[in-house]
Amino acid sequence: MAFRVGVSHDFVSSDHPTSWGDIGLDRLAAEGIAWEFLPPDNGVLTAEHVAGFDAVVFGTPTVTAATVSGSTPPRLLARFGVGLDAVDVDACTRAGVAVTNTPDGARRAVATAALTLILATFHRLVDKNALARRPAWDGRLDLIGQGLTGRTVGAVGLGNIASELFALMAPFATVNLAHDPYRDPREARARGVELTGLEDLFTRSDVVVVTAALTAQTRHLVNAGLLALMRPRAVLVNVSRGPIVDTAALTEALAAGRLFGAGLDVTDPEPLPVGHPLLVLPNVVLAPHALAWTDEMARGNGASVVQAIIDVRQGRAPRYLADRAVLDHPRLRERVTA
Repeated sequence: MAFRVGVSHDFVSSDHPTSWGDIGLDRLAAEGIAWEFLPPDNGVLTAEHVAGFDAVVFGTPTVTAATVSGSTPPRLLARFGVGLDAVDVDACTRAGVAVTNTPDGARRAVATAALTLILATFHRLVDKNALARRPAWDGRLDLIGQGLTGRTVGAVGLGNIASELFALMAPFATVNLAHDPYRDPREARARGVELTGLEDLFTRSDVVVVTAALTAQTRHLVNAGLLALMRPRAVLVNVSRGPIVDTAALTEALAAGRLFGAGLDVTDPEPLPVGHPLLVLPNVVLAPHALAWTDEMARGNGASVVQAIIDVRQGRAPRYLADRAVLDHPRLRERVTA
């Protein structure tokens, strides 16, 4: 029986295999799996978009309950990326639609982006880049930065990204802390990480890196109270989701000089409106929620979604399921072995 795969329209490119370049879709053809691009979606996948496909690969579109409300929704929605805050996972589970993401593909790329923001902020790269473009380099000594070696780095969340980041920082001999209520302290210690309370983490860290997922519990988790606990020369880095950090509170702390700086790949809102103070503060390094977007991430995410598709076609449960309860749904139970 033919197995059809749809790829959301944000992947369409006029001069590359996809908008992300080569993401390894040739492997689907080698497995005898046909795929095609979906029509434009206006930011939301509809039931009509996904009807009749066995699996759909998607990047930026939102997935709602309406997406999977048709009579023939896919068995798999494979997110090209990690965040699932724009996906109604509960509705998909009720409809018997498995949802996967790609933490294995994004792990190294996002961790590298976090390290890039730490170093760029510590070394005052934005200020020094601006100075280097001027006719005279007066004032270089006014831009003395900070070294990372021996500093204390705290991660909000100890998942794939934070674990990879700590591994990347090994040559800097950092002291590694994390706050994650779902992690076993023994497992963390085996990775060279001390689990601690959130307030203790913000008090002790020279760098706080936000890597936790955005949920109702983590929205504005990093608030004025926690920011007030940070050391005067500390740095906040966010590579997760903007709303985890209270933007107004962070802006106030940075403008008042209570922090050394911030490195933000994500903000709230996105993009920041014209005239927002974060756009002009000299101690802020900004990226457009794309610092990790590299050929390395494209290949990694692509390999992950392709493997999920092949697993489902061959009757295996894909590795990175958002909700394993979906395997109990009749639509999947008859085709996929847990």
